[in-house]
Amino acid sequence: MPVINRLADMQPEMQGWRRDFHAHPELRFEERRTAAQVATLLASWGIEVHTGIATTGVVGVLRAGSGGRAIGLRADMDALPMPEATGLPYASTTPGVMHACGHDGHTSMLLGAAKYLAETRNFDGTVVFIFQPGEEGGAGGRIMVEEGLFTRFPCDTVYGLHNDPTLPLGEADIRDDVMMAASDRFFVTIRGQGGHAARPHGGIDPIVVGAQIVMGFQTIVARRVDPLESAVISTTQFHSGTAENVIPDEAQLVGTVRTLTPSVQDLVEAAMRRVAEATAAAHDAVAEFTYRRGYPPTVNHAEQARRAARAAGTVLGTGRVHRDKPPVMGGEDFSFMLLERPGAYIKLGQAAGAKGAAQVHTVGYDFNDELLPIGASFFAQLVEQELSRG
Repeated sequence: MPVINRLADMQPEMQGWRRDFHAHPELRFEERRTAAQVATLLASWGIEVHTGIATTGVVGVLRAGSGGRAIGLRADMDALPMPEATGLPYASTTPGVMHACGHDGHTSMLLGAAKYLAETRNFDGTVVFIFQPGEEGGAGGRIMVEEGLFTRFPCDTVYGLHNDPTLPLGEADIRDDVMMAASDRFFVTIRGQGGHAARPHGGIDPIVVGAQIVMGFQTIVARRVDPLESAVISTTQFHSGTAENVIPDEAQLVGTVRTLTPSVQDLVEAAMRRVAEATAAAHDAVAEFTYRRGYPPTVNHAEQARRAARAAGTVLGTGRVHRDKPPVMGGEDFSFMLLERPGAYIKLGQAAGAKGAAQVHTVGYDFNDELLPIGASFFAQLVEQELSRG
């Protein structure tokens, strides 16, 4: 793979940054140590640094030549609230917090590209390096936009990337339209009537009602959504009760919904409300249903997706950039940036045998350090391509 030679040489340095970030993960909007290190490195390379955006976000600005064009490059920085079970020498030193999605790698790749571009300045225009906090459920991308990201740092286009453990190392995936789903949350509180577990007929069991609501939700995708459309409803939390011989008064359900189009999103929300309320009423219970819309779908702009694919092809080689894979149902708050500026989001493969094979958001996941010079080269190539001096 023809990665940029200078970035191939920088692989040990990028690996050092990445493993340090991995050992010291920080949750959304708490990325103070990470942000401080990012800001220090950027400043040491002569890059203009701005901090405190969306609490812990960092923006670096690098100019070369006299061109008026500007390109934004984004990496996320936050970790997840989950334990790590990799057994690695650089495993998380913070109990219950882990870089289980590869944001440590994304940050390190963008830093590598920033250092290279600061050294070479082989472009004509402005590069805006966006180090974003709070991607994991915090909508840090939306907050950065609301706090004037593109007003303070004008960008003609903006690009982001993510590692993909399902794709072989040295391959990439990018579509012209929807890359990832809308990500919403739901909450159901079921109010019944508590009592003795040996006398269930004397109460209204919210656990039984909750179980039927969970199963009822599954029929929405199976029987209400067009089979040619896509939707996911996952109940991920069910809380109720304090003792084995007591029927509780309440139960709570929490979960996520993923859709690709507004029409399916509207259908699913309305159907879930009906299922929850009607199922509870059928058992003389009451269900309070709350639906919170979160990240919109991540939709690439066709022209910018084509340009990103061209840059990736230069780095990876012909035939290694997939343009027709279906979207995935994960969510991504880079979507808010794509609502404001033309741009694209690309996935870079990191699976290499057993290495990098663990899926994101699992306790055994680790970012594949062999991807570091590839991702950094993609960012750098994209800048030199889009802000060409020619």
